[in-house]
Amino acid sequence: MLCAAGLLALTLAACSSDPKDDPNSQANLDKLYAEAKDDLASGSFDRAIKTLEKVEGRAAGTLLGQQVQLDLAWAYHRAGERAQAVTTLERFIKLNPSSPAMDYAIYMKGLVNFNEDLGMFGRLASQDISERDQQAARDALLAFRQVLEQFPESKYAPDASVRVNYITNTLASYEVHVARYYYNRSAYVAAANRAQRAVQEFQNAPATEEALYLMVQSYDKLGLLPLRDDAQRVLQKSFPTGIYASGGANADKAWWKFW
Repeated sequence: MLCAAGLLALTLAACSSDPKDDPNSQANLDKLYAEAKDDLASGSFDRAIKTLEKVEGRAAGTLLGQQVQLDLAWAYHRAGERAQAVTTLERFIKLNPSSPAMDYAIYMKGLVNFNEDLGMFGRLASQDISERDQQAARDALLAFRQVLEQFPESKYAPDASVRVNYITNTLASYEVHVARYYYNRSAYVAAANRAQRAVQEFQNAPATEEALYLMVQSYDKLGLLPLRDDAQRVLQKSFPTGIYASGGANADKAWWKFW
């Protein structure tokens, strides 16, 4: 009898409790999410991140949880937390392979890496460098290519295509810049290898012409005449009217110098 009374009391207490007091109730989750969206809209990204992290943990496995992951990745991105943004997007991609937002998730992954690593390229002309980590830019390229290959009809595909071309040309130009850096320091093996890498990975990029020219010059310095002649033939065939094919007056002018 006492046990029955105790159970009845517990049941009545549970029934009389206000659902609004439950932190996992839909009403509370909706309220927190609305607050996070307001913070995102106002640029309060750190505060939005804290709120979204709470919602993500409580709404795991739901459609709201999926949306929160994407919002959280965007908030991390805007707060300058690239690693956190990428990790969140990779988790979303892994856990939600059939999500209708998959094209957006992959596109955003490319965008996060694109903004992280490509700001340096505008400063190449004033830098004296030999190496720089290109992983973020290459990761961005892979993500944008994935959007084009898997979701060619996506609304993000046109922008992804533009970014693929830009990154391809930029990475090729960077490889040539480094090859020239080595060549100017008489590191001809390194120069030839770096130029060859540009030719192999970015065949259609404009910087390929100078890469072939640097290969010709480096092989000549090394006394590797068959390799020099092969590179020269490819250069002349690929760029018959280019300044490097004929060894013109501007042949020693770097691609990034306009004066």
